[in-house]
Amino acid sequence: MKEATGELNMTVVTVVAIAAVAAFFYAFVWPAIQSSIESNTRCAAAQNCQCSGDECECQYLDPETNQYVDITCPNNDTTGSNID
Repeated sequence: MKEATGELNMTVVTVVAIAAVAAFFYAFVWPAIQSSIESNTRCAAAQNCQCSGDECECQYLDPETNQYVDITCPNNDTTGSNID
């Protein structure tokens, strides 16, 4: 019976540990990933860009409101690799 209790305790510890890692990911890591995906999507669909230096001021047509929104995107001409 002691062995069965030990197995149950390890199962509970494992489930709690997995839940803690999942909660941390969902609360802290996922919002950053989601924000990055949204930013990259908007910059990929940007129009009327005015670039200076490493940044571009662009407009993005928001499909939900059907209005243009001003966004700042990286200047892809200056972010390339420097491999000769």
